[in-house]
Amino acid sequence: MAFTEVADRVWVARYEWFDVNVTLVGGGRGLLVVDTNASATAARAVVEDIRRLGAGEVVAAVNTHEHFDHTFGNGELRSAYGPIPIHAHEVAAERTVPAGERIKARYDAEPDDPHREEVQATELVPADTTFSSAVALDLGDRMVELVHPGRGHTAGDLIVRIPDADALLAGDLVEESALRGSVPGFGGDCYPFDWPLSLDVVLALTGPGSVVVPGHGAPVDRDFVEEQRDRIGVVAETIRDLASRGVPLAQALEVGEWPFPREDLEDAVRRGYEQLPRSQKRLPLV
Repeated sequence: MAFTEVADRVWVARYEWFDVNVTLVGGGRGLLVVDTNASATAARAVVEDIRRLGAGEVVAAVNTHEHFDHTFGNGELRSAYGPIPIHAHEVAAERTVPAGERIKARYDAEPDDPHREEVQATELVPADTTFSSAVALDLGDRMVELVHPGRGHTAGDLIVRIPDADALLAGDLVEESALRGSVPGFGGDCYPFDWPLSLDVVLALTGPGSVVVPGHGAPVDRDFVEEQRDRIGVVAETIRDLASRGVPLAQALEVGEWPFPREDLEDAVRRGYEQLPRSQKRLPLV
């Protein structure tokens, strides 16, 4: 997939495997790569596409969170461009290797998966430059902001804001891909109650003309983010309501009225029940 310019010196390439986005932000000092694809092999294709674009050399990389489809290309970027800094939230950096080892174990159990060998062969390289709240990166003639808006898809989500281009890279806090029916990635490490609040920060940093690049799928606008935030909020409040009424976890998916397909919400509901304080849970109804 070729890189396409979606805002001033902000290019996005969508790769078929997971419909994942890799984004380039150009500046006077060179290119910032945001997310690095799902294996060393996949990242080599990214490097080829960067060189084909001809917009400059890569001077740094960012991981929007620790999941392998956003981090497994880190080592290949370093092989191609030298010891560039790789930025991430401190929690994401800490969890990159354990998360990667879990994924490798899952692929090990899937001998027929066509990507099994390339995942297993990928070296795990976590980010080495971290922050806790926010940091600004100097690309020469433009500043790029990395912001941890709070927990959501994971505990270590970050967003990348390019103020002069009115663009924001949201990682997997926002989901557009048709592969998932635009359903957010409610995985086993998500935070359903925090997620709407984190998206409130995203919304506060965008305007009517902003371009928002999700972790997967096509770029969207502020209205899309606002609608998805409201639907995630419905998931959170439904979990809270069911638990406060004493509905057991085992029955919650069937009892609740959900804005997304039930089969996509099993982890969200389980995580929500786990994260609720004892004071908000009642004994199961009989």
